Amino acid sequence: MKRLLLTTLLASTVLVPAISANAADLPRRERVEAPIELWNPWMIRVRALGVMPQKSDKSRVKLDGVGEPGSNISTTYTVVPELDISYFFTKNIAVELILGTTPHSVKGAGSLAGVGRIGRTWLLPPTLTLQYHFNLTDNIKPYVGAGVNYTIFYNNKSRGDFTGFKVNNAFGVALQAGVDFMIDKHWGLNVDVKKLWLRPTAKAWLGDTFVKTKAKLDPWLIGVGVTYKF
Repeated sequence: MKRLLLTTLLASTVLVPAISANAADLPRRERVEAPIELWNPWMIRVRALGVMPQKSDKSRVKLDGVGEPGSNISTTYTVVPELDISYFFTKNIAVELILGTTPHSVKGAGSLAGVGRIGRTWLLPPTLTLQYHFNLTDNIKPYVGAGVNYTIFYNNKSRGDFTGFKVNNAFGVALQAGVDFMIDKHWGLNVDVKKLWLRPTAKAWLGDTFVKTKAKLDPWLIGVGVTYKF
């Protein structure tokens, strides 16, 4: 019995280190970390944009500095292509710059309806908004925003019996709401609505009469288009 125990003890003393050495020589499976996807803060959208100035009787028209009772002006609706660029500070907070240009005709309204078209102008309304994006689901991303607008009026041309038609550039305030319907991590569809409070001054000559108006445009900007997230 003592001899059996002694034999077993000697065998374990020899075999255990050998087994450990062989185990150390076996190839080890290293843990492979999943690649980290870098987050890109840029997004662009291309939209078809409808620009719809408000039709109201709140524009003030003066003839030679005297208010004309019941007088007003109206401007036409247009649909144009529009580009916007967004930069995300976080996954939820972004700024957006909206770029597009639209032509509009200005007509007499109210007691000035008989004078017809007063002029035609193009406007470039760059608008910068600060937005908050909600993660409603992985694919539906609504957002709201507010910001400032500076509208540049250019290529002013008088019409009919009017001469010297000009619309002055003006600042405005913008509110915004929209939603991105993401198809995958890069591409999506977008619907966007903005309201601008815009009150530029326009002036023209009708013969020897100087016509000046404070136009209450306050347009709605409604866009539908494609989103690309970098």
